[in-house]
Amino acid sequence: MSKNIKIVLGSIYLIILIAFLYFIFSKFDISRISDFSYYKNIQINLKEVIGKNLIFNLILFFLFSVIWVVLLGFGSPILIMSGILFGKWVGTIISTASISFGALSLYIIASYFFKDLVNQILKVRFEKHIERFQKNEFYFFFIFRFAGGLGIPFALQNVLPVIFKMKNYNYFFASFFGFIPSFFIWNTIGSGINKFIKEADEFNFINLIFSKEIFFPLLIFIVLILASLVVKKKFFND
Repeated sequence: MSKNIKIVLGSIYLIILIAFLYFIFSKFDISRISDFSYYKNIQINLKEVIGKNLIFNLILFFLFSVIWVVLLGFGSPILIMSGILFGKWVGTIISTASISFGALSLYIIASYFFKDLVNQILKVRFEKHIERFQKNEFYFFFIFRFAGGLGIPFALQNVLPVIFKMKNYNYFFASFFGFIPSFFIWNTIGSGINKFIKEADEFNFINLIFSKEIFFPLLIFIVLILASLVVKKKFFND
């Protein structure tokens, strides 16, 4: 692909991303960001909207999440949001499916349009793993996803397999099953935040953190981070 085409595509991509983020954040009243009653009103309104048509809102959330991931958005806001909107069980299912599909879409786009750029950025760092990865790509990418991407930014995690020329179906299913443990934790936290907003009279950060709906998932998340360090040492370090 010529340099000019890459510049044009990159510019269009940035314009769409900026417009999308502006649309999302313009819906919030910044002047009331410190007003706890504002969040309680939002929580009540969201519950009414979701309850009226659950299937439609799940489809809408799925599409939103796919677009968010394709536009290089972080995964954690989507996970907390799905926990708040749909609870930890349904939230885990819809966020895992949508983010896996969004990641696959981004991977396909990167493979087709930005293959040279991805190789230039990442291949030197991960070149020693290419041969081993290609022998069992599903297994190693599942471990990679399960371990939270080993500290690599989410957008880079999603395009990293470009240098390995990974098959699309292996990419999707390794992502889907590898995401489930950490995504369940994030959705549980989101569900806990929703419950705290519903039941609390005022915001207190200490009470929020030490509520059982937040505290125990955070402990499990810390354990998962420690486990990812062990996984990194065993599978991805020579």
